[in-house]
Amino acid sequence: MSVSNFEGFLKSFKPHPLVDSSISPSDFIHINLSLHNFNLSAVDISSSNELQQFIWKYIAIHQAKVAYGGYLEQRGIYRRSTYFNRTNHETERNIHLGLDLWSEANTPIFAPLNGTIHSFKNNTNHGGYGPTIILKHDINDVVFYTLYGHLSLESLWQLEVGVEVKQGEQIATLGTAEVNGDYPPHLHFQIIRDIQNYKGDYPGVCSKQGIEFYKQNCPDPNLLLKI
Repeated sequence: MSVSNFEGFLKSFKPHPLVDSSISPSDFIHINLSLHNFNLSAVDISSSNELQQFIWKYIAIHQAKVAYGGYLEQRGIYRRSTYFNRTNHETERNIHLGLDLWSEANTPIFAPLNGTIHSFKNNTNHGGYGPTIILKHDINDVVFYTLYGHLSLESLWQLEVGVEVKQGEQIATLGTAEVNGDYPPHLHFQIIRDIQNYKGDYPGVCSKQGIEFYKQNCPDPNLLLKI
């Protein structure tokens, strides 16, 4: 299936919301955490506490409940971690490939579509995903995957690969900075066409060199979510 056809395929779904369905569309506010947001220049983004204060204040000012955004956003936050940082700007991984939903720790997360548990893992690198779940979806003979990162440790308890997950079923809760890779509580949600033999992990940040491949393999999650 071509990239454009797959994008149209994603648009055709009516997914269950990732967070509580009682939260209305007006309760979401878009947030810019890119290198180009000058409001971040006064924030020590290497500190999860300072970044959390910035995000929570932004949500409160806009009388919202959840902040979202970040697809293909070039961010400076990854410079704090050797897991991402490179001296060569062309190979530095700082382009975000998923959509983030910023909300309180322990916020329940729900499956947007029917699927099965493909894999799960606690990715403990500084700046990594922390606890992560990947679902496999096989719908109308089209196979693709969705990744849920920065979860609580409890989200991985008693999981089994291959177990069916129903649309709207709670699959996880959000983790704290202590377990989620050292970030303010949030969900990293990513759509993946070819999982490339990864299990419980997949690149969520890429370099300028890799952007063309990842744009095709990881399309905009909001085509599905429609936030």
